[in-house]
Amino acid sequence: MTDTTNNSNLDRPSVVFQGEPGAYSHLACLEALPDFEPLPCLDFATAFKQLSSGGAERGMIPIENSLAGRVADVHHLLPGSGLFIVGEHFQSVNHHLMAIEGASLEGLKEVHSHVHALPQCREVIRELGLRPVVHADTAGAARMVAESKDSTIAAISSELAAQIYGLNILRKNVQDISENVTRFLMMSREPITPALDSGDCITSFIFAVRSVPAALYKALGGFATNGVNITKLESYMEGGSFEQAQFYADIEGHPDTRSAQLAFEELQFYCTRFEILGTYHKSSYRKLQAK
Repeated sequence: MTDTTNNSNLDRPSVVFQGEPGAYSHLACLEALPDFEPLPCLDFATAFKQLSSGGAERGMIPIENSLAGRVADVHHLLPGSGLFIVGEHFQSVNHHLMAIEGASLEGLKEVHSHVHALPQCREVIRELGLRPVVHADTAGAARMVAESKDSTIAAISSELAAQIYGLNILRKNVQDISENVTRFLMMSREPITPALDSGDCITSFIFAVRSVPAALYKALGGFATNGVNITKLESYMEGGSFEQAQFYADIEGHPDTRSAQLAFEELQFYCTRFEILGTYHKSSYRKLQAK
């Protein structure tokens, strides 16, 4: 994996992502931030550390997938990281079945990929009678297949991975459901908050409510009474305790609007913790989905 500890010789600003070259996070970097140099990191913690320490100017972090749900670890890394969400990107995930040159569908015995990618391609795996093998990420599986020189094993990964590792795509778009999309957060060390009148925004924040009856109901009541739409609300546990849940939320709107200010005031009355993670322009993908 590329070393991300020294990028001072790069002419372009850099963006870190988790995974190996050819991962869908890499593809998201190329599509959403084409003027940035993508830098792979072993895990999310390393990517956050690289960005926090000045080793990169942006981070491309997946937070949820339309089929697999939320991405593990990210919710725990966001709070207290000192980083800010400055944008969002929705990346289509198109899985392809690939193998080394000379391999054929009839000769395959195994298929390697990420734990979430394999179940998304059950039909082709069943049709070809392949034994699924889990890997840390899709691009890593593609690299392993290329290095193995074994014509009986294949990988499920991106077209970018096939290009990087010199693999032949034996069958394209092998996912069972075509609408497979991952939402990415673009992170920075400094907030880049859009002007109040600059267009539709999303504001992301975390909070924890006091452990009393109806605290969550009352805390969220201000969003309803002030006409603020909550587009995402997720709970997760921290610190090994089952006593108090943390919440991640997205709302439509800018925090400087009067309606959002009133909603946040009411929320904080019932909170033991509250932190705005960022305000950023709404992706055009949301507008297309709303039609």
